[in-house]
Amino acid sequence: MALDAHARTGDPRQEHVPGGVLVSIGALLLGMLLAALDQTIVSTALPTIVSDLGGMEHLSWVVTAYLLASTAATPLWGKLGDQYGRKKLFQIAIVIFLVGSALCGMAQDMAQLIAFRAVQGLGGGGLMVLSMAIVGDIVAPRDRGRYQGLFGAVFGATSVLGPLLGGLFTEHLSWRWVFYVNLPVGVVALAVIAAVLRIPRKATEHVIDYLGTFLIAAVATCLVLVASLGGTTWAWGSPQIVGLAVLGVLLVVAFVAVERRAAEPVLPLKLFRIRTFTLSAVISFIVGFAMFGAMTYLPTFLQVVQGVSPTLSGVHMLPMVVGMLLSSTVSGQIVSRTGRWKVFPVAGTAVTTIGLLLLHRLDEGSSTAEMSTVFFVFGLGLGLVMQVLVLIVQNAVSYEDLGVATSGATFFRSIGASFGVAVFGTVFAGRLGDELADAFRGVTLPAGVSADALEADPRGIAALPAALRPPVLHAYATSITDVFLYAAPVALAGFVLAWFLKEEPLRGSVTAPDVTETLASNPVERSSYDEVCRALSLLGTREGRREIYRTITARAGYDLLPVASWMLLRIRRYGSVEPSRLAERSTVPLPVILDGTRQIEERGLARREGLDLVLTDEGWTVARRLAGAREESLAELLGDWWGPDRPTDLTRLVRELGGELCGSDREQPHDERPVTRPA
Repeated sequence: MALDAHARTGDPRQEHVPGGVLVSIGALLLGMLLAALDQTIVSTALPTIVSDLGGMEHLSWVVTAYLLASTAATPLWGKLGDQYGRKKLFQIAIVIFLVGSALCGMAQDMAQLIAFRAVQGLGGGGLMVLSMAIVGDIVAPRDRGRYQGLFGAVFGATSVLGPLLGGLFTEHLSWRWVFYVNLPVGVVALAVIAAVLRIPRKATEHVIDYLGTFLIAAVATCLVLVASLGGTTWAWGSPQIVGLAVLGVLLVVAFVAVERRAAEPVLPLKLFRIRTFTLSAVISFIVGFAMFGAMTYLPTFLQVVQGVSPTLSGVHMLPMVVGMLLSSTVSGQIVSRTGRWKVFPVAGTAVTTIGLLLLHRLDEGSSTAEMSTVFFVFGLGLGLVMQVLVLIVQNAVSYEDLGVATSGATFFRSIGASFGVAVFGTVFAGRLGDELADAFRGVTLPAGVSADALEADPRGIAALPAALRPPVLHAYATSITDVFLYAAPVALAGFVLAWFLKEEPLRGSVTAPDVTETLASNPVERSSYDEVCRALSLLGTREGRREIYRTITARAGYDLLPVASWMLLRIRRYGSVEPSRLAERSTVPLPVILDGTRQIEERGLARREGLDLVLTDEGWTVARRLAGAREESLAELLGDWWGPDRPTDLTRLVRELGGELCGSDREQPHDERPVTRPA
């Protein structure tokens, strides 16, 4: 019975959450929705955008500009929010994002669209990091897991809905509505945040590493420029490409020098002395390289080569997203429960490599069933490795580096995504020109038809004579699928590196990360405190509390019901409890509380003073041992983070969670007050 009985009876009452908090959470979810949706909604619109604005060779930059800007801006948004208040910064991020969206919708050429996508990315980075951080400001630790789960659900849903919505808007309205749709949603979020959100002001002073942030963004930009412009706009040996490569090397040297002296480096160099972090960073780069490169060019393959509509191209992409979400969730749960993780990065990189080779085999004659199977296999491989990489990085670092290491893992995936999209674009543009030239060699073309025209606007394929269409479609198919062949050795390198990961036992507090950390294309930066709080928030749930009270009762050496231990610790905290009022103000049913009451009275651990229960001397002794066992249980979950020199914020979190495991203040009867008793 006890807390187990409570679970079986299924109490319909829910813990009270203030309405303003719920409305604020809804507005934050809208902000996350905007940022997450814009990472996927554009992909199915890209072929139409290119047909309208031209510049197929620069298609990759529509995605890359957003990724680079949001990735570079994320650490700044996080620390500026700590210093100047997150509400104000969140509103500014929404405004920047909406301005960028409106400008993208009005773009008249590819250069404008790329520039405006960078503006949109600056705001998107803020929406991502601040929405997650504000949850920690307005929600108690024991509830954060539940609300962060909502953010994960929204993120997962946008991964599925993004390509579909992008196709629907493109086909039935205009590709410009892919950006305009953000405006009404953003205005609603802005209005609700202004009216309802109340955040306690807890300014935290930071020394912001502006120079380090600028330098790492500049390094990434140089890499991407070399990858995207080399061999297309400029020859590989041209002064421009060589100059960019030399500049990139110099910027790396400058970045290392700056980070060694920075008080709060954006990416601490000491992390690279940890083998697990370094290998995970490289594998994360490879995963981002493969994932976003494929997601950018598969819609072009589907719409141009297969001839499906933009909407149906989104439907065709679903098996990849489903495979990714499925394997990501399952692998994370298995690792959290078994503590064994090395098999997943090894298997994930292997399956990703196989998926890329299978993608290379697709052509204009491939059936829907064949494509869906290949897409699912590719997504399955990505999902197997993505979530586990974040988890093992968290397990490998000290507490002080937990937050920055977590965001560092996704940072490298973001850089890999930017680089991958650019490389895929270069390979595609170079191959397409050669393939179209081969297709038209020795053929007399109708007036107005040329390889350059078809390269710039694939809609021209429909106007070709029937005899010319098959070789042109084959040229497009070969150019796109060759991209996956070039990416396969990169994924294979990840497979080789995964074997060098050293499997170490997982800390008890390391659990499967949020979907937002798994799928986000830019780092979701949270502090070390936030990361531990997220992991331990499970203890505050109904099931978590029931399990922890079983554990601490056994550890203390008693055979009490879990509900009896809970009541003893609650009386120790508040001085007394009235069982009937406790049932009214908590989610534990009255019959279960009465079972606990009967047991602690029969054993002489508590006595009645009117309607209230107070502890006897023996009750105080038992409650002290239970409290010690509770702290030992929490410390065991934290592993070596809970050492003699543990940080004060970690001590505060354990005390806060310990108090909440007794029952939060909002469950406290009016006549109960926290009391001081001998420790």
